[in-house]
Amino acid sequence: METESEPYVRLASLRQLHRAMADMNTARSLADTLQTVADGVVGALGYELACVNLVRPDGDLVVAALAGNAAAEALITGRVGSRDSWERRLTMGERWGDLIFIPHTEGWVLDDDDVPQWYTDGPAPRFEDEWHPADRLFAPMYAPGPQGGGTSGELVGVLSVDRPRNGRRPGAWGREALQMYAFQAAIAISNARLRSNMQRALVRLEREQQALRASEESFRQAFEYAPSGMAIAEMGGDQHGRILRTNDALCRLLGRPASAMRRYSFSDLVHPEDISTLLRTSAEGGRAELRLCRRDGSYVWVSLRNSVVADAADGPRFLLTHVEDIEERKRRELQLAHRASHDSLTGLPNSAELRARLSSRLCRQQPHTLPAAVDSMEPYESFDSHDAYGPPAFDRGHDFDFPPGSDDYDGYDHHVHTVAPAADADDGTKGLAVLFCDLDGFKSINDRFGHNAGDAVLIEVARRLSNGVRDGDTVARLGGDEFVILADGLGRADAQDLAVRLRNEIIQPIRAEGRAVRVGASFGIGWAHCGMTADEVLKSADERMYVEKRSRPKQHRRAG
Repeated sequence: METESEPYVRLASLRQLHRAMADMNTARSLADTLQTVADGVVGALGYELACVNLVRPDGDLVVAALAGNAAAEALITGRVGSRDSWERRLTMGERWGDLIFIPHTEGWVLDDDDVPQWYTDGPAPRFEDEWHPADRLFAPMYAPGPQGGGTSGELVGVLSVDRPRNGRRPGAWGREALQMYAFQAAIAISNARLRSNMQRALVRLEREQQALRASEESFRQAFEYAPSGMAIAEMGGDQHGRILRTNDALCRLLGRPASAMRRYSFSDLVHPEDISTLLRTSAEGGRAELRLCRRDGSYVWVSLRNSVVADAADGPRFLLTHVEDIEERKRRELQLAHRASHDSLTGLPNSAELRARLSSRLCRQQPHTLPAAVDSMEPYESFDSHDAYGPPAFDRGHDFDFPPGSDDYDGYDHHVHTVAPAADADDGTKGLAVLFCDLDGFKSINDRFGHNAGDAVLIEVARRLSNGVRDGDTVARLGGDEFVILADGLGRADAQDLAVRLRNEIIQPIRAEGRAVRVGASFGIGWAHCGMTADEVLKSADERMYVEKRSRPKQHRRAG
């Protein structure tokens, strides 16, 4: 670059400067931009040495690029100078516009600070504008200010130059060129940093997208190939609960294709008795055990477990439902419950289940308003109509309610009292009949033919009793050879006819252990009503059975 002593600047020098500025603005990376800036100082501005000191995020400056001297480049590139030391440099010396010139007569005080530098000693200048090896020239690089128009913003770095080729301090033109070059270099470095940050952000975004795609693929595979049922449903809005997606396991479990499942919500598929359970199930971490309808109309027991999945940070939320088939477990639970409440030999309800069913019909209080015909103690009836006294009979059809807080309030809301038909006449009143059955001659079968034959007799008697009653009636084995029948809605004559039919069924020959045997049966008929306990009802029927048994000659108790 020519000095101001020449009458004009050569066109070739301007072209070199223009090319250097173009190169640093088209560099591909921040590192390339920094090196291009240093190379441009040497190649276009006529200096033998140029160093780019870049401001780091912590404020200190690092030697990021150096041109013109390989030895100096190897020695100081990458070294860091503190911000305080650099601020000291930028506030001393002579101000050449935006440039800082520190002559060798003043710069000796900087020889021992922590700023990386490459200077040599030399003889004193022979004339006024001769460059001394210890002279220092700095060109601060400021990012354009927020207002534009050439205003300075944040410090980007500092260009330090040394040894002009002509051996003289730069004149007005050289200073202007270096100052303009530093300004353009700051823009180029800022743009390169921005591109670098954008590239890093794009790389990070691409990695995040790859991780998201991998996560989505993992979720898809886990969803599709899960061994148990999975479903995604809408959450909130008018379509809340509508099934959006199901996996193969759920489709197989319910026997419905995925396209058909999208027409339903879980509320459409749940058993009517379980709809309240579904509605009570929390969307976030809720669990429920209920029945879902298969395509063939049957129901399967499942365990539902919900969780909420967001589509994006602030996007729509969906309900992820895990559906596990628990049909086998429920079947085992029902079997266990059945075994606990039923007789293992005959399959009939056992004593505990009988008392539970009977107690569920009875409250603790007796109605105070009684029909005139039954306002006194009336006798119970046995199979052969022998007299015995039991509790008073009441009108079964009357609903006696007592206000809460009164002495007669029994805690049963809207409870319809169970009453017994009148004893003195068949007036059409229906009640809950309790038929106590005891087998006659059963002990002799056990003694003569063994317990296997006795078990076969009990099993057959249980079958005949069950076949002889209506749907909804209860036939239970109380223990040993004692059976009880609960038959609701019978009058006294109906109960007597039922006892006759059942006795006639029982006395028919029974095949046991390869031989035909016979047993008889004695029945006692009791009537349940509110105010009695289950044990009291059973005891009254048992007493009537013994009355009936004693009333018959011993030789007539067992047929055949």
